[in-house]
Amino acid sequence: MQIILEAQGLSKNYGDKTALNALNLQLTKGEIFSLLGPNGAGKSTTINLFLGFIKPTSGAARINGIDAAVDPVGIKEHLAYIPEQVMLYQNLSGRENLSLLSALAGFQYSQPELDQFLIDAGLQPEAINKRVGSYSKGMRQKVGIAAAVAKNAKVLLLDEPTSGLDPKASNEFSELLLRLSQAGTTIFMATHDIFRAREVSQRIGIMKAGSLIDQISADKLNAGELEQLYLDYMKG
Repeated sequence: MQIILEAQGLSKNYGDKTALNALNLQLTKGEIFSLLGPNGAGKSTTINLFLGFIKPTSGAARINGIDAAVDPVGIKEHLAYIPEQVMLYQNLSGRENLSLLSALAGFQYSQPELDQFLIDAGLQPEAINKRVGSYSKGMRQKVGIAAAVAKNAKVLLLDEPTSGLDPKASNEFSELLLRLSQAGTTIFMATHDIFRAREVSQRIGIMKAGSLIDQISADKLNAGELEQLYLDYMKG
C-alpha cells in the first residue's frame, strides 16, 4: 500500500513542555484517520507540523514522501487544510473565492468548471453567486473542499470540521469525506466528534498529553463502545 502521510518519531517541545511525543503514524492512499483527544492533547500541533507551520524538535512529518520541515512549500502542492473556521473573502461569491484559491495554487478554470467543483462539493447551485458573508459554516467548508479538489490535493487535513454544524450539515460533510476517500484522497481529521469519527474513519487514534495512546479499527467498536473507551483513557 502506498504511504501518503507519515509521522516518524515526530516530537515537538516548547521549553520543558512536550506538545507532541514521538508520534509514529502511517496513512495510505484513500484512508480516513480520525484523531480524538481533549484540548491540549497535541492534535493541532500534529496538524501544524504536517503543514510545515512549525518545525519538529525531532522526527519527521512527511506528505507524499516530502519532509514538511525541509520543504514546506513543496508539500503545499500535495495537501489542503480546512481549519475549524474556513477563512474566505466575505465580499466575494463562492465561485469568486474558488477561482482565487485555484489561481493561487496555479490552476485556472472556466466558470462552468468552477461551478461543477462547488456543486460536487455539495454547495447548492443558487448559492454559487452569493457573497460568502451570507454562508453558513457548512457552506464555507464546501467551498474549502471544492478548493482542495480543484488543486488535486492528495491529502486533506481537517481540524474540528464538524464543530458547530447541525446534524444535517454534519451528515452531508461525512458523505462528502467518504466520496473523497473513495476517489483516493487521504484524510487526517482532528476532532471531538466521536460519532462522526466512527462513521467515516477506517482507523481512529486516541491522543492524550501529547502521546498517541491507542489506535483502533473503526469497525471493531460501535460509537457507544468507542465513547466508553475514550472516557476510560481520559480517566487514567
